[in-house]
Amino acid sequence: MTDNPEAQDANAGISVIAPIPRVAIHVFCESPSLAGMVENAAADRRMQKAHVVIRMGGVRAALAAYREEQTPEVIVLEAGGDSGLFLDDLDGLAEFCDDGARVLVLGRINDIKLYRALMARGISEYLVEPFNVLDFVRAISELFAKPGGNPLGRMIAVYGAKGGVGASTVAHHLSWSIANSLDMAVILVDLDLPFGTAGLNFNHDPLQGIAEAVFSPDRLDTNMLDRLMTKCADRLSLLAAPATLGRNYDFNEEAFDGVMELLRGAAPVVVLDIPHMWTAWVRRLLLNVDELVLVAEPDLANLRNVKNVLDLLGPARSNDAKTKLVMSRVGVPKRPEIGLKEFTTSINLTSSCVVPFDPKLFGEAANFGRMVGEINGGVKFAELFLNLGRSLTGRPELQTSKKGSLIAGLKATKLPFKLSRKS
Repeated sequence: MTDNPEAQDANAGISVIAPIPRVAIHVFCESPSLAGMVENAAADRRMQKAHVVIRMGGVRAALAAYREEQTPEVIVLEAGGDSGLFLDDLDGLAEFCDDGARVLVLGRINDIKLYRALMARGISEYLVEPFNVLDFVRAISELFAKPGGNPLGRMIAVYGAKGGVGASTVAHHLSWSIANSLDMAVILVDLDLPFGTAGLNFNHDPLQGIAEAVFSPDRLDTNMLDRLMTKCADRLSLLAAPATLGRNYDFNEEAFDGVMELLRGAAPVVVLDIPHMWTAWVRRLLLNVDELVLVAEPDLANLRNVKNVLDLLGPARSNDAKTKLVMSRVGVPKRPEIGLKEFTTSINLTSSCVVPFDPKLFGEAANFGRMVGEINGGVKFAELFLNLGRSLTGRPELQTSKKGSLIAGLKATKLPFKLSRKS
């Protein structure tokens, strides 16, 4: 097994692992190292519904236990060094296993004969070392995958550290860039139900959207979801917010679960524009997305809020790709700003994108219901969002010369990146 954080982070950024359903998982270990790895896996956000029990003693402990207990939905066994003895014990365990129980074997021997012997006995999967937490979670998840089902789409949440920092602008331009330049189907979901601006920014006024999906969970299916979405471009669809105040938008923690499950199978990329608020359902969404993008301005309140979000979500997202930080509205005239290096060093996170303050360009785009990439002078800004989209979807980043790059232009104009906060 490997516990390399960089390897885990790289794996997290490539594939999408479906959450494990509400099942019981009994794990019988022979080594403390495997028990520790499984304990870390049980804390992963994808395992939050599952009930995991870890016991030492391997297959013989399982045999002793199920003489008296009912078998769970999933049994995980660590295979010892002698494959012959393990297979004999496995045959004995089969007499006590209920029909439908899924069995995952974890072993050290990479041998085709052993694999075939395990498959012949009805074992669901054989996972061979080295493997890490994500490999284990993925193996459990795939036990419940539907045969022939659509691959899961990557879900990206964009969340502002403060209100008004431009998180919605980032979410909209990110969605447009991925759909327009990376040729990937994207669904943008505006979750700011009373005040959402996605419809305005794309020059659409849909009559239906996310509210109908959430308030009618009993009728929600793929056909209904298709009807509620608005086509904004060839490969970009919008699930718009009603942006009206005629009803209250008070939701419980699991209110959006059904919609999100359908969305994952509806497009390769789903971008959630999450409003700056803190509720049970917001926290749940931020915990369960594949990629988290935090948008912040370079001041003290944003720094504090970003740190708080990272501290809270970090333990449950320790096996996910690192949070992406977008520094927004950088270089407001006459405004003291925390330097970019000081800001990122304080939270141990590098910035994935720096968006300079340009109210004229972004204001013009918003007023005409267009993206900055469609406005004169907005090409370099569009490149920023495209490179962010590439990093979020696993595509290689565009190479730009220093002479023509936007960051080089920022340095030339001497924006106040290096101003430090005075105490």
